This record gives sequence, C-alpha cells and structure tokens, in this order.
Amino acid sequence: MSTDHPHVNRPNNVAPEEEIKPPSTYGSFPLDEAVIESLPVPGTKLISWHDQEILPQGMEYRIIVYLIQVFTLTGLADNEEKVARGPSASIMCEGEFESMKAINEVSPSLAPKPWARGKYKNEDSYFMLTDFRDVGKQPPDPVKFTARLADMHMRSVSPTGKFGFHTTTCHGTITQITDIWEESWAVLYRKQLAHMFAMDLEKHGSWPEFEQLCDLILKKVIPRLLEPLQSEGRSIKPCLLHGDCWDENTATDMQTTEPFIFDAGSFYGHNEYDTGNWRAPRHRLSGKLYVKNYKRNFFPSEPKEDWDGRNLLYSLRFNIGTSILIPGCNQREIVFEDMKELCRRYCPEDSPTLIQRAQNPAGTEEEEEEEEEEEEEEEKDEKKKEAEDEEEEIEEEEEEQEEEEKEKSAKH
Repeated sequence: MSTDHPHVNRPNNVAPEEEIKPPSTYGSFPLDEAVIESLPVPGTKLISWHDQEILPQGMEYRIIVYLIQVFTLTGLADNEEKVARGPSASIMCEGEFESMKAINEVSPSLAPKPWARGKYKNEDSYFMLTDFRDVGKQPPDPVKFTARLADMHMRSVSPTGKFGFHTTTCHGTITQITDIWEESWAVLYRKQLAHMFAMDLEKHGSWPEFEQLCDLILKKVIPRLLEPLQSEGRSIKPCLLHGDCWDENTATDMQTTEPFIFDAGSFYGHNEYDTGNWRAPRHRLSGKLYVKNYKRNFFPSEPKEDWDGRNLLYSLRFNIGTSILIPGCNQREIVFEDMKELCRRYCPEDSPTLIQRAQNPAGTEEEEEEEEEEEEEEEKDEKKKEAEDEEEEIEEEEEEQEEEEKEKSAKH
C-alpha cells in the first residue's frame, strides 16, 4: 500500500478538497482464453484490450473492446474485466459477482451488469466480466444518487425474509460474515463486528483498553441500539445493501449522467448501515446534502432519536476495515475514540475509567484540576463582566433621567 493513499494520515475531521482522479488506461495485456470464452456475445471479433488500473486491494480493472457480429447487427461494445489474485481472490470475485447480480435484479442500471466470472486457464488468477461504465464525477449528484440508493433499499426483498446473504462477500480483501441468515439484525451485526474486531487484533496486536471497549460494544451497545429496532411492535425489513458505499465506489455515468455504484460487498441488512461509511468527514459523502437527502427518501427507523448512535455504531465496521487494509492510517485510534463515545452515551456505568479518559484524553488528575481551575476563572470573569455591564446600564439610566429633568425644568 502506497503512503499516498487517500486514507493514510488524513485527519478524520477534514474533507478532501481534491477531485477524484478517473482511472487511467495504460496498455494492453495477454487476454486469457477463459475470458475470451466468457464474452457475452458469441461470434465476436476482439479489437483491443487494455489495462486500466491496479486497485489498492490488489485487484485491477481491464477494458475489453470487441466487435459484435450477429447476423446483420454490427457495432462496438465494451466490457470490463476485474482481476483478483491471492488466497481470497476466488471468494472476492464470487462475492462481488453475486452482489452486482442482486443489485441488477432490483435496480437495473444502478450497477454494471455482471456477465461471467471464473479462473484463468494460464495462471492462478480469477476474473469477473461486467458491462463497461465510463466513470464521471465521483461521488455523483446527491439528490439523484440518494434517491436511487434509497429506491434499491426499499424495493429489495430478502429471499428468506431474514438478514444475511447466500454467499460470502468482502470488504476489500476482508471476508465478511454474510453467508448466514438471521431473524435478528442485532444478532447478525454483532457477529459481523466481532469478526472485524478479531481481524483487527490479529493484524495489530493486543491493546487492552481497545479490547475492553470492543467487548462493551458487543455486549452492551449493540443490544441497546439495535434490539429496539425489532421490539415493542417495531420492525425493520432486510434491505439489499451495497455494503461498502463510499466516494470511490460511486460515480456518474459519463453517457447517461445517471449515478451508479460498483465494487459491492452486499448482504441484506438495515438500510441505515449503508450510510455508516458516510460519517467520516474524510469522505465526500459525509456532506450534509447526501445524508439529508437520503433521509428524505428513506425516513430514519424508530426509535428515531437513536439514529445518530446507530450511525456511529455502523461506522465502526468501515473504519476498522480501513485500519486493517491500509498500513499507516490512523483509523484504529479513531475507532477507539468512537467506541469510547458510544460507551459514554449508552453504558457509562460499565466503563467509568475509560469514559473518563474519553472526556479527558490526557487522563491525568493534574490536567483535570487545571481544567476545573480554568473553568472557575472563566466563570468569575463572566460574572465580573456582567456586574460591570449592570453598573454601566444603571449609570446610563441615571444620566438619562437627569437629562429629562433638566429639559422639564428648562421648559417651565
């Protein structure tokens, strides 16, 4: 992972100002026979094929241009091939293929149509073949994009009526707990987040305070925030999710000007989960217009007052994933602070020491005393100023009265 990746050492509270650069095409590559055999239209003549871009996760896009020759129909068509290598390559390709297939079944044109997936014949690599979509502005227009995303969420129907998916999908190269079906969203999300916590521990090693907070999030915060969604007469439907919806997995189609999504790691879950990745200001989707317009199209679930807490809880999974995938970023520390905030709000009695540190990051008694003294001094200064202001007002009133009396005397 290069040190110029957008997530490396970018402050979490600073939105990026630079525009997202479109992927570049830089040459041809040997086209494997398995890909040629998988082209969607038989009897085609290949014209060219080009490497487009190697992704941070080790995958790369390739554009294939070919001539369709079916009876009298002649025309140009583009397809995009996505190649993955490594131990999880097969899972990644299958997961994304099934995700894009599910999205297309609900919302045709919202994602590139997937045509085929398979394994190279000549090397240990896996590919997925989809329609080519020319990437324009990223992220797309907030009004159009949020309307399309909310529409997919609302119209999708879980095949089992439960939360989960029929296969494993990935967040980058990280496998997700999706290949299960659960009646309870709280139960599924707890399993998914516990899996991410375990992978983070394996990647970065032990951090006792971090692990204590992870335990509280799983045992206290998730039940407090997610169980009410499906209790006391309330319910939520399992919605088809993109699963990793952020700036560079969304775009404007250069031909149609309509928004579209890609690089999905889907499953059926709570619709609000897809907005969890928008919370971090390092993402352009964190702009108020995106969240505001999404809520207009899909109202917050009851209890509405828990929306912000749920959003912060959902953001943990994405930030932990970023921490695992991108060396050198500061996301683990950000997750630590966010978990402290959740515990402060929803289980303060279970973690008084950690929460005290959250309120006072320095964590020393001397600094606490200094802060208290500063607050007391500020209060004294404010009271003194108020008293001085009152004296000035009284003096002004007395002067006005004297002037009025002088004017009356002069008239008489």
